[in-house]
Amino acid sequence: MDLAVSEDLTPCVGCVQVNGCISLPYKTTLLSPTNCLENILNMSSYNPSSLMIILSLLFFLVFDLTFAGSCPKTCGGIDIPYPFGIGEGCYLNKWYEIKCDHNNSLSVSGKLVPVLSLIAKEVVDISLPESLGSYGYYSRMPYGKVHIKNPIASTGCSSNKQEFRSLLNLTGSPFYVGVSNKLIGIGCNSTASLTNVEPSITGCFSNCLGFTTPKYYPGSVYCNITSDYGHCGEESCNGNGCCKASMPGSIQQVVGVRIDDNATTTGWCKVAFLANEEYTLSEGSNPNWVYDKRYSTIELGWFLHTTNISFLGSLKCATMKEYLSLSRNPYESTYGISCACDHNSYFPNYASCSCNSGYMGNPYIPGGCEDKNECTEKDMYCGEDASCVNLQGSYKCLHRNYRLAIGICSSFGALIFIGGIYGLYKFIKKQRRLNQKKKFFKRNGGLLLQQQLTTTKGNNEKTRVFSSSELENATENFSLARILGQGGQGTVYKGMLVDGRIVAVKKSKVVDEDKLEEFINEVVILSQINHRNIVKLLGCCLETEVPVLVYEFIPNGNLFEHLHDESDDHTLTTWEVRLRIAIDIAGALSYLHSAASSPIYHRDVKSTNIMLDEKYRAKVSDFGTSRTVTVDHTHLTTVVSGTVGYVDPEYFQSSQFTDKSDVYSFGVVLVELITGEKSFSFLRSQENRTLATYFLLTMKQNRLLDIIDARIRDGCKLNQVTATANLARKCLNLKGRKRPSMREVSMELEKICKSSVVSLFCQCQILNLCFLTKHGKNFNLTYHRNYLMPLFSRPISVRVNVFCFKNTLECVINGSCQYQLYSFLSSECTCNKRIIS
Repeated sequence: MDLAVSEDLTPCVGCVQVNGCISLPYKTTLLSPTNCLENILNMSSYNPSSLMIILSLLFFLVFDLTFAGSCPKTCGGIDIPYPFGIGEGCYLNKWYEIKCDHNNSLSVSGKLVPVLSLIAKEVVDISLPESLGSYGYYSRMPYGKVHIKNPIASTGCSSNKQEFRSLLNLTGSPFYVGVSNKLIGIGCNSTASLTNVEPSITGCFSNCLGFTTPKYYPGSVYCNITSDYGHCGEESCNGNGCCKASMPGSIQQVVGVRIDDNATTTGWCKVAFLANEEYTLSEGSNPNWVYDKRYSTIELGWFLHTTNISFLGSLKCATMKEYLSLSRNPYESTYGISCACDHNSYFPNYASCSCNSGYMGNPYIPGGCEDKNECTEKDMYCGEDASCVNLQGSYKCLHRNYRLAIGICSSFGALIFIGGIYGLYKFIKKQRRLNQKKKFFKRNGGLLLQQQLTTTKGNNEKTRVFSSSELENATENFSLARILGQGGQGTVYKGMLVDGRIVAVKKSKVVDEDKLEEFINEVVILSQINHRNIVKLLGCCLETEVPVLVYEFIPNGNLFEHLHDESDDHTLTTWEVRLRIAIDIAGALSYLHSAASSPIYHRDVKSTNIMLDEKYRAKVSDFGTSRTVTVDHTHLTTVVSGTVGYVDPEYFQSSQFTDKSDVYSFGVVLVELITGEKSFSFLRSQENRTLATYFLLTMKQNRLLDIIDARIRDGCKLNQVTATANLARKCLNLKGRKRPSMREVSMELEKICKSSVVSLFCQCQILNLCFLTKHGKNFNLTYHRNYLMPLFSRPISVRVNVFCFKNTLECVINGSCQYQLYSFLSSECTCNKRIIS
């Protein structure tokens, strides 16, 4: 049954013809059953009585749509292109049905082979029609090719010397025997001929020179055709043991082959067959071997078997007439035409389609012809002296000079274009950045800062507003290599301004937009602070996403690093340096609390916020923490989250921060200086993890010597350490009102620093506080417990031997302690004090 497709429909996969609806069994655009039904119902010839038939066919259509997606594309390693197909719904019609069979008598046992179902011939390969460019514009349409295995004709080859003939009948099929085939006859004194061909008889005669000793001289080797084909070399079939004849020029669908033995006594094997291969008189042409093979490979041409031109229309290809018309017109081009179809001039019921020159693929599938990239084989099309440019359906060769000129012009044009685009890009980027800077400046309180600066009078120090480009240049675009430190809410970078000054640039991570006014007030006030022990705020930048603060750079890092870095064994190893640092910190905090224009509470006093300059003098800072400022009627408060170990317990409970909260945090720093311990450590017991708790418990147990930092213990002035420890204990009082103010703390530390430095056992007046008992020539002295109690970690029981020299008032005192804890108790000194017995 012929199949057809409506002109305006895309084929349905697997459909049979139903009033113009058809499918191509191939993976392509599918016509839905709804569209098919609409076309059927709109037909003028529609008969309602056939509704059940139509619905049944539509059900079959839906079934085939599901099935067609799984159509096999190969069999035994051979590609099966459409219109051929394997399985129901995968081919155009029965003539193109391929059965994947392994029982064919001509095939190797057990191997799958494709077989054309209706003509029962094993397929060797299938070729689609070549592109039109291969034939030229004015030739007939090219045709497809299929190579099949066909039996040979023979005589005298079997044991009973039976004669076999070969007949190939293709009547009614879309196949025909191609003219490229040759009739081959092999064997001595034989005639090979074609039967059932028109208009004339075709054949050839094979003879052997010298029947008994037939020899000839190919090259330098004798050849005995009758017995030894192996010495015959590559002699062509010229009638000497092998002959050949061409096919008639007309298309043949019925072709027979026969072989006749002209000798009456030899009985040798003789074979004849059609083949599209070039046969030579060689070892491979021995008739016995050919007979054992049983088949030859012949070439069949094939067309598309259809009587409905609408099918060709569904492929969206031009007709051959349209194609030739365009190809002959110098002002027209065929490049946009991917394929062409036309009916065969010999058989009106057959058509052939082919991809246009410059395209490749399957013309029997809608959109199956795709552009061929000729430039992948440039040398074949353009040679070595030209470059290839692929076009749709064609290509263009650019020769060297032309290419050079185009290249130069294109390069200049491209440079100008790129330069213009780049300039426009830079301009737009610059404008966007300027607008963004203005937006950030306004959002970060820049206008308020300008207003504050204009209204601030009587201050020599004014806040400098840095541009973002200045700070980017100073920090190398905030390079990671420039990072000095990182806190929970900000990062500090080292930078160098254009005037050579080294600065610390603090870039916050977040900003509270609701408190920008307070932030600006802080910047203005802090930039006016000029104290030697406070890190100077030089200015800020408000053109960035978050405000950036610029401080003076302090070279020696922070106090925490020097106190707790185990590898640092050369700094802060004397008590005098640590006491001086404590005095510097106290002086700075005292200034902030009382001497500044407005009281400022630091709220995050800790060792990491104490910087050390090149002389190891302390400077209070706020690095690593983002600060948000609130303003009330009496003072300015810097609101930050506290640090574990430094937070005032009273503030923690009441959420009210006072100046005494800074005093508590400073007390923790004092204890760090005395002990060298961290403010919080998991190495201590759970109840003593905070340094403040641990220190107060130790003081209560009179064990100060146990916790003095070993790095300073040997050379420290214990009276100063003791006084400082007592001051720290006052600062750590749980009740804020009982703590001293920072001013009082600063003054007390100054007094401690100025106190006399004397050795305990060389202070003669101490004898007035002791009891003497005479024992022979020696005096036993026991120290007053209440006087020495803070200095020792055990109950005080010190025995001192006093030796008085004759004729003098001078005595020598030797002291020793019951619990040898410290080396000073073994010292020896003199005292100019009269001892009364």
